[in-house]
Amino acid sequence: MGYVQCNLVILSQAHAFDFLLYCQRNPKACPVLEVTDPGSAEPRRIAPGADLRTDLARYTVWRDGRREPDRTDLHELWRDDLVAFLIGSGITFDQALERAGVPTDKDRWVLNTSLPTESAGRFAGPLVVTMRWLTPEQAIIATQVSARFPFNHGAPVHIGDPKAIGADLTRPLFGPPVEQVPANRIAVFWACGVTPQAAAEAAALDLLIAHAPAHSFVSDLLADRFCTP
Repeated sequence: MGYVQCNLVILSQAHAFDFLLYCQRNPKACPVLEVTDPGSAEPRRIAPGADLRTDLARYTVWRDGRREPDRTDLHELWRDDLVAFLIGSGITFDQALERAGVPTDKDRWVLNTSLPTESAGRFAGPLVVTMRWLTPEQAIIATQVSARFPFNHGAPVHIGDPKAIGADLTRPLFGPPVEQVPANRIAVFWACGVTPQAAAEAAALDLLIAHAPAHSFVSDLLADRFCTP
């Protein structure tokens, strides 16, 4: 906690422009923090000296849209035409939420919605969101705090009824099915960095690499210095 954390997407240079355009058209879900040069595994701007082939604990790999076993090292897969995208993660503002009295250690889900994103080339799909159950007071505080982190998804995209955005609590992407709404809690939804991963997965590229869930990249940037006053 306390450092800017990033979602990772790695794909070939042939698809990099369309993917960058997809991120540019959907900045809430896809705030790009760095794009590496083709063939380079070093994020020189946000973590000089790091190696994206080894410095995440676990990677998810797809070939032609089919998921392969997770990896802990990418040396065997690395190619000179691969481009890595580092995309801001909402975990970045967890420490700020904790300081403000909003707990972050539980009650977090990742869900598909019916909200469309703006497509680019082969990349398209619905917005994916992170949901937290908060008290009304915590929801106000969380909105104020997260709004200071526009490069890590910023303020919530929706507060209230999950059905209004097509979020199915019985079929989350991550987290257990929600059988009962907690008492005195409301659902708060943030745009999620799984959105560009899902779009890239649906594009069925020849090779797609991403961080495995809960195994994001931790940069050298201090979160408190990477937000608005």
